[in-house]
Amino acid sequence: MKARHFLITAAVIVAVAVGGAYAYARSQKPLLDLGVGYAARVACGCHYIGNRPIGDCKKDFEPGMELIQLSNDPATKTVTASVPLITSRSARYDALLGCQVEAFAG
Repeated sequence: MKARHFLITAAVIVAVAVGGAYAYARSQKPLLDLGVGYAARVACGCHYIGNRPIGDCKKDFEPGMELIQLSNDPATKTVTASVPLITSRSARYDALLGCQVEAFAG
């Protein structure tokens, strides 16, 4: 009986902690939107203009951008930066215009 009570209490504490972390991240969404747009633009330039591997481009990020993940689509020359489950932005390379962040849908 005590073990069951402990497991239920632990599950509730974990659920509250995860929910709180998610709510905090959502409250920071405007700042995260700005950050992923910046990250997409920087990583696109790093990769398509600087000819560096996409994994090396995170070195160019500012402190505090560790949560941002990068993905690359070579077929469309597009780099997408995201904070999983919260927000993402993409930047596309154009030979004439360089890297342009795509319009914000959000």
